[in-house]
Amino acid sequence: MSSYYNICLDVGGTKVLGVIFDENREIIYRLKKKTTEGGDKTENIEQVIIGVVDQMIKESGINKKKLHAIAACAPGVIDQDSGIVLFTPNLPWRDYDIKTPMENKFGVPFYIGNDVNLGVLGEYKFGAAKGYKNVVGFFVGTGMGGGLILNGKLYTGNKFKAGEYGHMILDPEGPLCNCGQRGCLEAFASKKGMTAYISQQAARGRKSIIADNISNGVFRSKFLKKALEEKDVVAQEAVDRACHYLAIATGNMINTFSPDIVIYGGGVIEAVGDIFLEKVLAEVDRYCMPSIRSTVDIKQAALGDDSVIYGELAMIEAADKKGDKSDEKKSDKKQDKSASGKKQSKKK
Repeated sequence: MSSYYNICLDVGGTKVLGVIFDENREIIYRLKKKTTEGGDKTENIEQVIIGVVDQMIKESGINKKKLHAIAACAPGVIDQDSGIVLFTPNLPWRDYDIKTPMENKFGVPFYIGNDVNLGVLGEYKFGAAKGYKNVVGFFVGTGMGGGLILNGKLYTGNKFKAGEYGHMILDPEGPLCNCGQRGCLEAFASKKGMTAYISQQAARGRKSIIADNISNGVFRSKFLKKALEEKDVVAQEAVDRACHYLAIATGNMINTFSPDIVIYGGGVIEAVGDIFLEKVLAEVDRYCMPSIRSTVDIKQAALGDDSVIYGELAMIEAADKKGDKSDEKKSDKKQDKSASGKKQSKKK
């Protein structure tokens, strides 16, 4: 029986994935629940999250008194210090304080951060980037996320807004991105970017398995895998185009940061990562300096869907260490004051 438990939540626009970790970092329970429409959507998602935590505690049978902390993630800009979601594209949260209601409800510390930042942190602490000091991460999914570990620390920049190199402009005359710019990496290499290309080709009368399996503006990753296995020419073109621009972006990041490793994660990579990695490796050397490239490893993420979940666990553990150091400092100050008082007493 574990002496304490941590709950970690991956919050998306359509679902919440939750896991319970025991003190040995083992996942002992897992639950996925859809977010539903109706009523105040902001309050609705908050209630879904609370409901997931309540359900996990009940169904797993853990003692609620042994709950140590809860952590979560969401896409967008999130102030990790205050727990305020400043902006997220897939959820109705703007300057939204999710930390207070969660801590009031469960009585334990609550932490939240950007999903891809935490995905890269998870790979750095427990996955493919473990043992490296400087990490560049690309997460290829519905959009294109980025995360940086620099000198052993997650780099979040001013106001926690760093790492948005999915919106690195690679062709100013390129396709329109959801961010409002043209020619972003996301507009070429994400599921949205590939879907736009495939839909465009389908409108010209070309056939594709994926064109018939687009829902809410994107295809599911499993259909991309199927299309490539069946030699779908349009799908192959979309992937070639995506990997070409991903190789350019990777080269730019290698030249800029000289990382120890570049990792690729996300739903697309989990489905067809071998294909993406092979194509990117075939091109990336053209777009970075040989002397820098020679010291960079390039790998696929190792933790799959759980990269983010493990990043949240790392966030909790980092907060624990910070708290321990703060307690040590307070203890040292008390001892210093006590010693000073004794000296003054002796003088008298």
